[in-house]
Amino acid sequence: MTYQVLARKWRPQDFSSLVGQGPIVTALRNAITEGRIAQAYLFSGIRGVGKTTTARLLAKAVNCENGPAADPCNDCQACRDITAGSDLDVIEVDAATYSKVEQVRELTESLRYGPARHRYKVVVIDEIHRLSRQAFDALLKIVEEPPPHLIFIFATTEAEAVPATVLSRCQEFRFRRVASTELSAHLRKLADAEEIEASDAALRLIARAGEGSVRDSVALLDQLATFGSGTIRDEDAARLAGNLDAALFSDLLQAILAGESAAVSATARRVEVEGWDPRHVFAQFLSYGRDALHLAMGGSVEQLDLPGEDAAALAQIAASTRYENLLRLLQLLLSSEEIVRRSEAGALAVEIAWLRAAELPKLTQIEELLQGRAQQGPAATAAAVPRSAPPPRPKSSMVDADKRPPRSARPRPAPVKEPAGAPLASPLESPEGRATQPPESPSPPPATAYSEAATSDPGTAAARAAGAPTKAALLEEVSRYKQPLAAHLDTAQNLVFEEGRLLIYSAPGDSWLAKALERKSNRAVLEQALAHLCGASTTWQLLEGKAEEPDTQVAPDTTLQAGDPAVQNPTVQAVLDIFGGEAQAVTPTESNQEK
Repeated sequence: MTYQVLARKWRPQDFSSLVGQGPIVTALRNAITEGRIAQAYLFSGIRGVGKTTTARLLAKAVNCENGPAADPCNDCQACRDITAGSDLDVIEVDAATYSKVEQVRELTESLRYGPARHRYKVVVIDEIHRLSRQAFDALLKIVEEPPPHLIFIFATTEAEAVPATVLSRCQEFRFRRVASTELSAHLRKLADAEEIEASDAALRLIARAGEGSVRDSVALLDQLATFGSGTIRDEDAARLAGNLDAALFSDLLQAILAGESAAVSATARRVEVEGWDPRHVFAQFLSYGRDALHLAMGGSVEQLDLPGEDAAALAQIAASTRYENLLRLLQLLLSSEEIVRRSEAGALAVEIAWLRAAELPKLTQIEELLQGRAQQGPAATAAAVPRSAPPPRPKSSMVDADKRPPRSARPRPAPVKEPAGAPLASPLESPEGRATQPPESPSPPPATAYSEAATSDPGTAAARAAGAPTKAALLEEVSRYKQPLAAHLDTAQNLVFEEGRLLIYSAPGDSWLAKALERKSNRAVLEQALAHLCGASTTWQLLEGKAEEPDTQVAPDTTLQAGDPAVQNPTVQAVLDIFGGEAQAVTPTESNQEK
């Protein structure tokens, strides 16, 4: 008798024999039992998962002489003819060779006639996505409004290539990949029935190589049984199933985890010399690393699709490696998978991916840095020295520190050459940003900085005795930040330090000094200079006249409150929004009121 391959010999003959498609079997059984048979079905999925087999089972179930039944009897004449492929009412068409529009038109014309002897005429079109656009158009009308005796069953591996007009007229069932556990259990039944000696590990290897396809797995089982004369050894299964020697992957994984780049490169060269497909090797190593990850998570060795010795060796590697390290390794390799798959220089892409992975052990992990266990070199130690916190802003009674203009809005003072013996420059002089926020109140400057010749201004001697700076020292400090402001202050009739504040007496009728001090940038520079000379608590006040005429003072500019009517004026608000400013008020002097 002619030998029949296992895939055909053990092809399912009823719905109970389908492997891994439980939801689809339930839906079809209920449809047959309740008489809710659709006019067209679309079975989609990868190769070898039972699409065409299910179509034949459905044809037998609806035409069975003892039915329609949830499972065909396989004893009546209709079931035997459909199983043998000789039934006139079940038409199987391969769209790959039956794709012309003329052929489809002939088919549709013949389908208008009723079945020869059964209840339904069933048309099974395999690989329907191979039909041309014109052929789909010719088929569309009869699929939309078929005769009551006609059932269409379409099978395809590319459901996205089927036009939406056809999809919308079908009940679609997506056949999933069969899990390795279900496949290995199915292979065990076949091996026992065929008296094939094979270990569970070998059957798991075969199921894993089948990639979810029942037909591929059964064909590989048949091939291995022929190779071993009815006995399948683990080594033969690993080799013929397309898996490489596990010792190669074991050495490679240990070299990567140890950071041995030379050993990793030697393994990559061996892959190229042996003529192995580098993309296949890379994919197999990913699976090997995944097994190691599962073992590091506490998985069982019995769950691995590896021979006993290889599984034990991998368990030792996983036990000596932290789970986080294996997770980082697999994440890095997985990010290179697309590059390896698309690269024309596959061997080079694989070698680079493995060498990059070998650099991971040389990096310092963030967990060790956070816990302080990492050994830091001189550069890291220097970088770890904390910088001193920036000093707080000094407070001034004239301008609120929270309402100062932002850094980008403050003018940058022109650089001025520092005189010999002058104190160190403040942050206002930094090249990155001048007129920045004032620093913390510095300690009083050395006495030598203000020991120059005294001026003839009234109150200078008293000011010097009280520890206040001279007019010359103030002008010098201001000129370091802004020379035009120092020139304006130099035109003042008098500058007097009195009880922690600076009294600026302008000449009668001089409006230039008052206008200069109304500018925010000038006030910021003046307050900075006073903070540097006398401390952050020093304030200033602009008066008109001589020192002995305090009743003619001009009140310092004060920020208006939000509830002031002038601030609420819409015109004022619009101007403030456009220029990003703030409203200020100046109390008029008695002399101005007389004018």
